[in-house]
Amino acid sequence: MRFFSIGATMAAAVLLSACGDEPGPEEYVPRVKVQTVQLQDRAVSATLTGDIQARVQTQLSFRVGGQISERLVEVGDRVERGQTLARLDRQDQLNNLRAAEAAAIAERARVKQADADLWRQQQLLPKGYTSRSEYDAALAAQRGAKNSLAAAEAQLSDAREQLGYTDLKSDADGVITSRQAEVGQVVQASAPVFGLARDGDRDAVFDIYESLLAIPPGQSIEVVLLDNPAVKAKGKVREVTPTVSSETGTIQVKIGLIDPPQEMTLGATVSASAHYQAKPAAQLPWAALTKSGKDPAVWVVGPEGKADLRNVQVGRYLTGEVVIAEGLQDGDRVVVAGGQLLHPDQAVEIANEKGAGE
Repeated sequence: MRFFSIGATMAAAVLLSACGDEPGPEEYVPRVKVQTVQLQDRAVSATLTGDIQARVQTQLSFRVGGQISERLVEVGDRVERGQTLARLDRQDQLNNLRAAEAAAIAERARVKQADADLWRQQQLLPKGYTSRSEYDAALAAQRGAKNSLAAAEAQLSDAREQLGYTDLKSDADGVITSRQAEVGQVVQASAPVFGLARDGDRDAVFDIYESLLAIPPGQSIEVVLLDNPAVKAKGKVREVTPTVSSETGTIQVKIGLIDPPQEMTLGATVSASAHYQAKPAAQLPWAALTKSGKDPAVWVVGPEGKADLRNVQVGRYLTGEVVIAEGLQDGDRVVVAGGQLLHPDQAVEIANEKGAGE
């Protein structure tokens, strides 16, 4: 038994020694396909479709709340400054006006009475038939009555204004573009009732993708009526919304038109062509594009054979391909297949390499 124990111990030591001599597992080196970047000058042009809108658009609302009793215009109607568009039920305002008128009449009577009392005191005081304190009291009563009359007349004026506010009137010449309330509806003060497109300057409004926004400053843009291409107008970019729409991913651009023809009415569909200066860009397959946080990026293989994630700027999206406007240089090797599991500074094995036109 003793010899067996010694033999077993020696055998175990030999096995452990053998295990310690075995090499560990080799590091995994992914195989990727790359494409060598060849920058080429690209002049981009885009045709945009939009519509004609008034430069100044106003939301019209009542200045007092109440129930709408009349609506006098429809969407698309042309209106003039001062024209009545809708009315509220004015019974409450009429009641307030009558109460204010009655209060003003009562205060006027008090002022007349106070004036008469003060006149009598003025006549009696020099003769000694009244005291100085009674005279001062009459004078104070007369001044108080005048102040009360001024307050009552201010309330009367306010009541008359409130009654006038039950008529919603247009504040400018223009066209009704929208309606947000109907007869019988109770509306709050300042709640929008009509949208008014004011007469005057016109804009061609387009919703475009941010990547097409690099229009040279001051460039004149030709806007064409879609129904009749012979009707044209020149314009320049006047306003660009600062944020991208979360629903469409587009930015609204307003082009101020210079002397637009009469045929370009509100709501008319127009098109515009924008031509951009040629800039060097790289064209890569869709599979090359990935993300670094929220920004577009690509994997670039350096001379030492390691992958590095680089942010890029997308110029245009094409069918099956993407145009990279900034972030790459001539000769960069971009991973176009196999980049799904890469991490920064990872060694890679290049399966095959192709040029941009292959």
